[in-house]
Amino acid sequence: MFKSLIAATILSLAAGTALAQTATQPATRPSAPATTPAPATQPATLIDINTATRQELMALRGIGEARADAIIRGRPYRGKDELTRRSIIPQNVYDDIQARIIARQAR
Repeated sequence: MFKSLIAATILSLAAGTALAQTATQPATRPSAPATTPAPATQPATLIDINTATRQELMALRGIGEARADAIIRGRPYRGKDELTRRSIIPQNVYDDIQARIIARQAR
């Protein structure tokens, strides 16, 4: 009988330890759906004021039909800053578009 009592005690301790281990382990959460990284933004294509079409120029902020025609009539440009130095467009418009334009030289 003493052996049965010891065996029962050992079994209950073993069961209690197993339950304690199970109870202390964190519950698993369903994994969050995988997120795909945002695509890298491609740099905007520079518009060459020496070769751009009227439509390409009009896509720039502050450039309408009249200013696009004036830019085309004033070609060629050595630098994009000539647009303001030659009074083709006002400074505030140039400030808005200067990062999107370039004046390449013909070779």
